[in-house]
Amino acid sequence: MTRTPLSEVACSIARATDLFGDAWTALIMRDVLVGIRRFDALAQDLGLSRKVLAARLSRLVQEGVLTREQYQDSPPREEYVATEKGQDLYPVLLALMAWGDKWYAEPAGPPALIRHDVCEHLATPVVSCHACRAPLTATDTTQLPGPGGRVGPGTRVLGPMIAARGQEAPDATAESP
Repeated sequence: MTRTPLSEVACSIARATDLFGDAWTALIMRDVLVGIRRFDALAQDLGLSRKVLAARLSRLVQEGVLTREQYQDSPPREEYVATEKGQDLYPVLLALMAWGDKWYAEPAGPPALIRHDVCEHLATPVVSCHACRAPLTATDTTQLPGPGGRVGPGTRVLGPMIAARGQEAPDATAESP
């Protein structure tokens, strides 16, 4: 079955999911960001076919999320390195990991822990407000219209709902980070 592309939907979640909604892509990025960068090591760790891995890596390079860097001259060999765009995915993966640890960890506990090297404490990722540092939740946030919002496939109900909120609180679209 052919998947419907989401790249034209006026929603940042849809556009990001268009690339990262595939479980293998997220796991490839997890591995690269923690230091597994060579094709054979990625294939061994993930246990997926070389064809699928090559296709996912190619797309990540094409999208500017990863780059290939040569690490050996003879014979020439390359490894995959996260670009700035790829490194910016790390907090998203940490948030997904924290959610998975809360709801799907086995009784023994989560499979991995995160140490914040700056303070050397174990950390639980939290998405927070840049202004007050309080955690952001679905019950204490409201989506308001942004400059790129529009109604169309993927936002036929959501788009007008968010637009109406902007009309209710016109000053609420104050400066963002």
